[in-house]
Amino acid sequence: MLRVYDEGRLFGETFGEDPPQVLWLHGWGRSSADFTVSARSLADEGVSSLSVDLPGFGSSPLPDGVGGAELYADALVGLLRELAIKPMVLVGHSFGGSVALTLAARETPLVKHLVLTGTPRLSPPPGPAARSSSPRAYRWWRWARRRGLISEERLEHARQRYGSADYRRAQGALREILVASVNESYEAQLASLVTPVTLVWGENDRDVPLEVAVRAMDLIKAPAQLRTLAGVGHLTPTEAPGALADAVRDALKT
Repeated sequence: MLRVYDEGRLFGETFGEDPPQVLWLHGWGRSSADFTVSARSLADEGVSSLSVDLPGFGSSPLPDGVGGAELYADALVGLLRELAIKPMVLVGHSFGGSVALTLAARETPLVKHLVLTGTPRLSPPPGPAARSSSPRAYRWWRWARRRGLISEERLEHARQRYGSADYRRAQGALREILVASVNESYEAQLASLVTPVTLVWGENDRDVPLEVAVRAMDLIKAPAQLRTLAGVGHLTPTEAPGALADAVRDALKT
């Protein structure tokens, strides 16, 4: 059932009748529907949960302002405090995982366990791979626009040609939010965690490769485990919903 929260600033799908024990946060350009299969399977076992449409996606309006995971954590912290009668399990995919991680680092007493999949972004290791991933041609277009040599319309044409699919689809404030988000990294939040963490990762994830999960495990000082999924890519919530439900079941037992 879709419900409204925070005076219309957030919408979410509820599963089960009891106060939710699990909060699901989806990835960029996705919606609360990504977790329907996982959440329903747990609800059938008596585990209630809430899957939120993050601001700007699904039924939820854009957030107030522009920023990355911190902005979204600010938008959700009131909801988390309201829901967390007991510490909750937070499940986050991709961008939603960055938000979940930020919430767990800030609101530690309210979070029982953190389940992350395809997230978080980390700074690239030193060396050639750390250089800008923007195509050289697009970097020239940006340089030319900063100096007034081309119009904003021509720069937008270059964005559409060279930008990622997410970037091309995003417009207005959502594009600014995307840019802020992809320029963030989360080493400090991972290192500060005291909440137990389960990483659930598709071995075929091309957006956030498995090596990122391995690096994240080295940073986490809290109890942590990495579960890899053969044949699964970046969209774990829809490709392997059972694996996420299993991670939640185990988290609730500890």
